[in-house]
Amino acid sequence: MNTSRVFDYNVPTHTVFGAGALNRLHEQALPGRKALLVISNGKSTRAHGYLDRTVEQLQKAGVESVVFDRVEPNPLKDTVMAGGACAREHGCDFIVALGGGSVMDAAKAIAIVATNEGDLWDYVLFGTGKGLPVKEAPLPIVAITTTAGTGSETDGGGVITNPETHEKTAVFDGLRLFPKLAIVDPELMCSVPPAFTAYQGFDALFHSTEGYISKNANLVSDMVAITAIENVGRYLAATVADGHDLSARERVAFGNWLSGVQMVVGTCTSEHSLEHALSAYHQDLPHGAGLIMISRAYYTHFINKGCCPERFVRMAKALGMEDATEPMDFVTALTRLQEACGVADLRMSDYGITPDEFETMARNAVSAMGFLFPADPVELSFEDCVEIYRASYK
Repeated sequence: MNTSRVFDYNVPTHTVFGAGALNRLHEQALPGRKALLVISNGKSTRAHGYLDRTVEQLQKAGVESVVFDRVEPNPLKDTVMAGGACAREHGCDFIVALGGGSVMDAAKAIAIVATNEGDLWDYVLFGTGKGLPVKEAPLPIVAITTTAGTGSETDGGGVITNPETHEKTAVFDGLRLFPKLAIVDPELMCSVPPAFTAYQGFDALFHSTEGYISKNANLVSDMVAITAIENVGRYLAATVADGHDLSARERVAFGNWLSGVQMVVGTCTSEHSLEHALSAYHQDLPHGAGLIMISRAYYTHFINKGCCPERFVRMAKALGMEDATEPMDFVTALTRLQEACGVADLRMSDYGITPDEFETMARNAVSAMGFLFPADPVELSFEDCVEIYRASYK
């Protein structure tokens, strides 16, 4: 596989990275005077003091804030619409997303509907979306990530679920949805429980493993992806074992941030499309858990097709298997990492998924997230999608 020597690099987000970075929020140039502070519908942001600290930082910067605390783990369209209405009602002129990937993704969609009329799905480009242009500029966004999973703090898209159509798909608006500022403070990630640390870490890992084998790989995406794989792959197990290992948290957070960059300068592949179809129909399935479930069958499929064997060997080495010589060594190294993180035996059936859904989900993946399939190293047919689900089923 040849790496393209042509690339388009534009990652406009200002990032403040490192332990204690949240304490520097008030020193930054903020894009407004009244923020809609978007958090999840869970308890952790309040319980661990992150919300109070963020409000205090905003107050130091002379910024008022209104809290919107309704975002689900897989954010829903109706929640986004409510967030946009809340921003308009309170006269908010920018958004602060405090949380993980779901919160940041929701914030991007809220930024659109806060300034534009109609329904979010009017502006969605895929599936049943109407594909209308976003006429008014979305509200600017500040992203403060409390997890290391999606890289959403440094990319320009978000993923939202429409439960009426069972579509989980992306919202984009050129460069206008990139956060103006990202605060990446690994100290905020120390409270994430072990299982979710693993789910999030593998999501970050797969952003870059997908990018490394994609047809759109280029000089920059290769550099970013392999470094992300090394940082997540070699330090994730340590963060799962000890969530307060700040040194390991920093390396995984760095790998996650790089994986966000990889999605901008490169791309993901259909692995993400296949998982989004799973969690579109099963809202309680964590995205990272779904990716873990299908990952071994997914990569084995492309290895069996003879795709980019040297790249699979290189990724195995990046995961720490220095003596790797065969493409399947990557799946071996991936399996070992999943075992070390305690997630190798995740079962679709535990989330209510049944084999009779696989054809429906495959059609959904091709429709709602079909834009990722052309990046696959070889074409993935409908039958291939179904077989990957079947091979992954437990």
